[in-house]
Amino acid sequence: MTVDRRPARQSGVRAWLREHDLDALLVTHLPNIRYLTGFSGSAGVLLVGHDETVLVTDFRYAVQAPLEVEGSASVRVESANVWDRVTTLVEAFATVGIESAVMPVRDAQRLGEATSARLVPTHGVVELGRAVKSPEELAAIGAAARLAEDALDDVVSTVAVGDEERDIAGRLEAALRRRGSEGHPFEVIVASGPRSALPHAGTTGRQVARGELLLVDFGARVDGYCADVTRTFVVGAVPDEQQRTMYGLVRSAQVRAIDGIEAGMEGKAADALARDLIAARGFGDAFGHSLGHGLGLEVHEAPRLGPREGRPVPEGAVVTVEPGVYLPGWGGVRIEDDIHVGPGGVERLSGGPSDIVTLG
Repeated sequence: MTVDRRPARQSGVRAWLREHDLDALLVTHLPNIRYLTGFSGSAGVLLVGHDETVLVTDFRYAVQAPLEVEGSASVRVESANVWDRVTTLVEAFATVGIESAVMPVRDAQRLGEATSARLVPTHGVVELGRAVKSPEELAAIGAAARLAEDALDDVVSTVAVGDEERDIAGRLEAALRRRGSEGHPFEVIVASGPRSALPHAGTTGRQVARGELLLVDFGARVDGYCADVTRTFVVGAVPDEQQRTMYGLVRSAQVRAIDGIEAGMEGKAADALARDLIAARGFGDAFGHSLGHGLGLEVHEAPRLGPREGRPVPEGAVVTVEPGVYLPGWGGVRIEDDIHVGPGGVERLSGGPSDIVTLG
């Protein structure tokens, strides 16, 4: 039997409102709305008060919204302008929190001009709760990770010298869909040769040459929850010494980080597990991004594993661990896996490769 966690999640918001002496919270970030109510539509505004939760949406979701919300909120369908209804609801309160990180300034200005309520900027009210995953959320992320890896397995055997990056990406996107991914959490990255040194390279029509690195960064979504995986290969030839060396360094850094991450550890301490090893080998400047980030309803969410992140990694979080080394003109290596930071230690949700693989 599935546990309905929405009442407890909304109770957490109400406790925060009491603590901060606010009458209500206006939730406009769609992943937060889904987390609190189950509504998965693309248009909606949620008002959480001390005694009632109201979802306002438009006519496109008149049937869908009540089915998904299942009584966790009152649904108001506005046929004309959603914000007209929201304004009326907000007017009933004296102080209302708004999600300052996501609400456009103009929307906040219009709402402030149209109501007498005092609008109070807030940040991370719902997101902090989302950082700790329930068993159901963990199962969905694990299923997405397995789906992603199975889809990649379908594709890697087809990769050959001369393939275009975008064709490889297209085959992977199709494999993800065939296996049941609910779209793609982000645009698939396929970068070959020197372009693999671009951490977030756009996929192009470039043809993969023999002996080049091929970096593939992709994800899957199951029940709304995301997985995020990166693999680096060599195409059409045995890896050369530099490729083996760089891959071995990144792999060692990833293993060290995964083995060392613990609940309660500051994000910067987790990042240092990998970064210190890479820096000690003289490639610290080639690892320019953070070690990882949280996963859930969004592909980037709390917590963060970065060199300046002082907040702790909470028990129950799911994070990526993705060290990389990028050398302009030569190429780059990144290995990314998803892990659950549980009470008994780290659980892998995706199983990383042990050695560099040749394709084609």
